[in-house]
Amino acid sequence: MTAAIIGTGLIGGSMAIALKAHGLADTIIGVDASEAHALRALELQLVDQVLPLKEAVQAAKLVVMAVPVDAMNELLPQVLQAANQQQVVMDVGSTKEPICALAAVCDNAGRFVATHPMWGTEFSGPDAAVKGAFSGKATVICNKEASDADAVALVEQIYQKLQMHILYMTAAAHDVHVAYISHISHITSFALANTVLEKEKEEDAIFELASGGFESTVRLAKSNPAMWVPILMQNRENVLDVLNEHISQLRKFKACLEKENYDYLRELMEQANTIRKVLNRN
Repeated sequence: MTAAIIGTGLIGGSMAIALKAHGLADTIIGVDASEAHALRALELQLVDQVLPLKEAVQAAKLVVMAVPVDAMNELLPQVLQAANQQQVVMDVGSTKEPICALAAVCDNAGRFVATHPMWGTEFSGPDAAVKGAFSGKATVICNKEASDADAVALVEQIYQKLQMHILYMTAAAHDVHVAYISHISHITSFALANTVLEKEKEEDAIFELASGGFESTVRLAKSNPAMWVPILMQNRENVLDVLNEHISQLRKFKACLEKENYDYLRELMEQANTIRKVLNRN
């Protein structure tokens, strides 16, 4: 099978590696708005060749769209218009409701399958692509009924071969859940990094004293704003809801310290400890 990867960065590049490694594609065509990224993807052998968008789509059985979610607004209609009834187009973006609404009014809408593999790092670009990225992780297929059955079947086969756990939900439900599970984590990390940079003026102190706990907490603050600003824009209402709850929780901790209510402070921490039961169910 020939696959076209539109966007040869972290997710697209890692998907290219996975498709080849699991024998799902024998030829990978790369498409990237950045000429430097396209050339680097070739150098790293993530892709076998680079073509313009329309040529790449028409030459491929599978098209994987791994571009920032705002770029999908322009590219998805072009891709679906260039596709035919034997091709499958899937995306791997972090927001789903706006994309699914857009796909619904495009040509060949049934050939599109909305997905979100729940994996990523704070790095970006072709050099960030890694082997074995998706194994053991969850992936979401949204609005399954809106896609042609054979298109969904191919995407399911791909994710099963990649050893991913497939979840099904509506696009609206997906966007609510990722606001709480993923998007708030990034906002918190960005905010904490800014707090430290504002209050701690000694860069050497940050470097020397920052322990593993601090480093892991602010790891996501290294994420690419070009990707995350559009995500937060598209999921604005859900993110605002989770932010309001997060701010409410922070105020509880603040009030405990202001009022020296250490019993309630301990209670809040013990309540937070119960997350272990959820995360360690396996």
